[in-house]
Amino acid sequence: MTALRSPLNSASLDRRQWVQLALAGGLGATLAPAFAQAKYPNKAIRMIIPFTPGGSADILGRAIGHELTTAWGQSVVPENIAGAGGSIGADRVAKAAGDGYTLLMGHVGTLAITPGLYPKLPYDPLKSFTPIAWVARVPNVLVVHPSLPVKDLASFIAYAKANPGKINYSSGGNGSAAHMTMAYLAQQTGIDMQHVPYKGTAPAVNDLVAGQVQALFTGVPAVLAQLRAGQIKALAVSSPQRVSILPDVPTVAEAAALRGFEADQWYGVVGPARMPADVVARINAQINASLKSPAILERLQNEGAQPMPSSPAVFGELIAKDLARWGKVIKDNHMTL
Repeated sequence: MTALRSPLNSASLDRRQWVQLALAGGLGATLAPAFAQAKYPNKAIRMIIPFTPGGSADILGRAIGHELTTAWGQSVVPENIAGAGGSIGADRVAKAAGDGYTLLMGHVGTLAITPGLYPKLPYDPLKSFTPIAWVARVPNVLVVHPSLPVKDLASFIAYAKANPGKINYSSGGNGSAAHMTMAYLAQQTGIDMQHVPYKGTAPAVNDLVAGQVQALFTGVPAVLAQLRAGQIKALAVSSPQRVSILPDVPTVAEAAALRGFEADQWYGVVGPARMPADVVARINAQINASLKSPAILERLQNEGAQPMPSSPAVFGELIAKDLARWGKVIKDNHMTL
């Protein structure tokens, strides 16, 4: 009778057989992640957007997701998880597996402002995430309802001082970038206004257009259509220089003689902590390439966003710098939620 020969003893065992044996046996748990990682991405990717649809984070997150889907042939599925200044969606990503299949459209609010406002935040902005790619810098623009009797930022400040507490301003939520930017302006000018938080930028914009609130200081992309339609008017932008899409709108520093005033928003993609370096590099390279493509470059510029292709390290440095900067503003002004 011919003896049965184990394939493990066969000198002719090829690489495919070794892989099959490894995945079927005890080595599978060790080798499977390596092979899955080498093929990244080999399934759909979740892009968590921690705000409601219609705001700047949603616009940019979906644009980047579309570019990645086109480049990789794997769906990047946007998922809006709003609430608590973006911290609910951010926490969902912080607790996900660090395999590159759950990403966050990070924002200055969720990564640099909210941590100073919520002492018991369930994530650490520096330790819970892996910086991947800085996507864009978005200047904020101060917009008002046409019924407000002001023509520029100087008259807005004068009106607010003469009518303390009378101006109601909206934002995308407590601790959002819109909230902090207006609070920063109020602190710098000594004016008193009433904050009306909403569950996202879109409803905050809608109620401004409807005249339910009088002012909003938010990202240019979120209000550009309403500005072009004449439903609201712009008084100033938060950036150090004027914005090309709104060339006639002065900076806060110009309009109110507030030297050094800067409160732009920024957006970037992060993932859970401990992501594989090669996966991070692959996502970063593809996002940077997308930001240089004529189609997305034109779209972002038309919406008032400045593309910021850079390395993960540069984006990580930005997060750390603004975390310290906004933390000081929050502490100095005794802001808490």
